[in-house]
Amino acid sequence: MKLYEGISTGLSAILQERLRSALTMLGIVIGVAAVLAMLAIGDGAKRIVMREFEKYGSHFTVSRNPWIWRGDRVFPNRSGEHLKYEDVLAIEAECPAVECVIPSIAGELLAQAEGGAAKWTEYDGVNSYFPTGMQWQIQQGRFFSEDEFNNRRKVCILGMEVATELFGNENPIGTEIKLSRQGGKPDRFRVLGVMETRGTSLQYGFSWDDIVFIPLTTAQDRFKGTHYVNYISVRAMDTASIEKAAAEVRSVLRKRHRNQDDFFDISFHITAVKELDKISRIITIMLSSIATFSLFVGSVGIMNMMLVSVNQRTREIGIRRALGAKRRDIFLQFLIEAIVMCGVGGFFGIGLGIGTGYVCSHIAVTIVKVIPEWPVVISLHWMAVSVSISAGIGIVFGLYPALRASHISPIEALRTE
Repeated sequence: MKLYEGISTGLSAILQERLRSALTMLGIVIGVAAVLAMLAIGDGAKRIVMREFEKYGSHFTVSRNPWIWRGDRVFPNRSGEHLKYEDVLAIEAECPAVECVIPSIAGELLAQAEGGAAKWTEYDGVNSYFPTGMQWQIQQGRFFSEDEFNNRRKVCILGMEVATELFGNENPIGTEIKLSRQGGKPDRFRVLGVMETRGTSLQYGFSWDDIVFIPLTTAQDRFKGTHYVNYISVRAMDTASIEKAAAEVRSVLRKRHRNQDDFFDISFHITAVKELDKISRIITIMLSSIATFSLFVGSVGIMNMMLVSVNQRTREIGIRRALGAKRRDIFLQFLIEAIVMCGVGGFFGIGLGIGTGYVCSHIAVTIVKVIPEWPVVISLHWMAVSVSISAGIGIVFGLYPALRASHISPIEALRTE
């Protein structure tokens, strides 16, 4: 039997028994759809994790440690050592594995536009390299310059959420807003730009778009009253250099702070991202295991229905054998029929799986509200794998029915009513 003849015979058998064929393929359709949908959602979760890592821009953060361990006991950090902007300059000058350094101080303040709109938001005092180091673009206007940083200018850049609440659809560039801490005197700041939308941090839960960015020097003078720095975000030359960069930073800070290294702490963003990735992998493995079990159940259904088909078509087998068909021809006929049935089910499963992936994404975003956006990653690789798995199932679970059909005696088959 030629291949095209076997495929034609298989399709004819499917069309002759539409309801039975549909019920037989249903398990394969659901199994393939479940596997593909879970992989699409799982790959989407991986993309979310990578986006979360990219939002930080830096690879690790240096901060003053509020607690110090002495043996198995912990004490408040009463050290007179603090991180300063001079530490930032020293790291930039003495650490070859470091690409960019961003100092930061943060706090809460009231932002008020000239028209009267106001909101409580966060401010972040940073340096002029912030957009480059964080890989975060300006949507409107510009970021403050090095000159404005050095001269402690009262200028600011708004996060998208702040700009929308204060100015609506109006262009805020060049206008002035009032910034004040609780109970403090307001200062007028000129708006230089608006940052692109960046979304919410999954790890910490704050919105990157609900922040006002001002020069670190200005924030120190106007809001803090000290020249300390709360955080130093460090970006290594590449991910392979993170450990080396951290060692260089630690060495510089020790040298500058009387060989003390317990007053500051280094936290790696990639560690938190790996934890998120581990969780997403576990979820994907669990869901894919359930989907694979569903596919196995559908495969058993294929074998069962093919055995029923062999019993019902015993007389047909006898006639074909009497007309000269060999055992090999009967074997290939039923094997190809099983493969065609699984292949057709696989293609339907791909369509259902893609649709299911988007439905699950919609539920996660709009109903459960797990995350503002959950991408569905449809991979051609996994689609090809799904069809291959379906064909493989047809071969594996169609072998026994095909062998059984090929070994039926022609004489006994013709006697069958």
